[in-house]
Amino acid sequence: MTRTAHIKSLAKINLDLRVLAKRPDGFHDLRTVFQTVSLADEIGIEFESARRRNITIDDSLAIPDNLILRAAHAVLNEMNIAARVRFQLDKHIPMGGGLGGGSSNAAAVLLSLPVLAGKIVPIDRLTWIAHELGSDVPFFLYGGTQLGLARGGEVYLQADVHLKPILLVTSDIHVATGPAYAALGRDLTFTGSSSSINNFQAFVRALDEGRDVVAASALSANDFETVVFRQYPQLKKIAARLRTVSPGVRMSGSGSTIFALFESEQDRELAVGKLGKDRAFQGCRVMKAELVSRRGYQRLWRRQLKEHLVPFKEDSWPPRSRYAQ
Repeated sequence: MTRTAHIKSLAKINLDLRVLAKRPDGFHDLRTVFQTVSLADEIGIEFESARRRNITIDDSLAIPDNLILRAAHAVLNEMNIAARVRFQLDKHIPMGGGLGGGSSNAAAVLLSLPVLAGKIVPIDRLTWIAHELGSDVPFFLYGGTQLGLARGGEVYLQADVHLKPILLVTSDIHVATGPAYAALGRDLTFTGSSSSINNFQAFVRALDEGRDVVAASALSANDFETVVFRQYPQLKKIAARLRTVSPGVRMSGSGSTIFALFESEQDRELAVGKLGKDRAFQGCRVMKAELVSRRGYQRLWRRQLKEHLVPFKEDSWPPRSRYAQ
């Protein structure tokens, strides 16, 4: 019997991002606040038990080393089953824009396949697999607002913020992550970590106390902006223009997407009207989206997999398959 699902795989933004000292393993310690947003890729899944494993993907972009395939192999290994799995990927999240599309796709596979297979994979095992796939993947197992520490994959759930409308602006500029880290010059003896952590904690406190991303954004930062804006003046210009219409403007990840937070949809519409003919945005993709809470994220997942689930409890996560013994 073939079981199918149609999944929306949501994007993320970094409300704050600090890069600390380089670690002995060659990576950097980070402090960040992740937030899910409504912009989404769409993934169709067909699952059928089989004697031999056969995993294919219909992807018009032909993404090399697609995380969807890696995640599928990893979770099938965890469940110790063979299956025929076919994916249909429709990309809407810009690639290389700091919005976590690939990581979100991977987490979508980790959450979906056990349900379709009728297996129970505990969340701690899914989290372990997610860590192996990439630093942002663990975040997408829960969604909402989360702190990210270490390389970003050590995540801690935070109280959901008030949901606000946003604009996401992406250009055809692709920022290479490795050179962006190198340009920051954070080595093993970087002495600015303490002040960065203090400033990050001040932002997190403000966010926790008011749950208002727009108000707290005055204390936010993204350490990559300095080096990326220097290398790509167009991105600096886009951010400057957005700051004329929004008090909360940041780059997400190491770029190149710039987002702007608004108090209301009316404010956002006024901003779109004002910026519509600005030459700085020529050739850019300007997308409307909303912040998505953890409850909203998990409700979306239960709705997407509804026909395959047992009746749920609000505190039950991940979703439990009705085919599980």
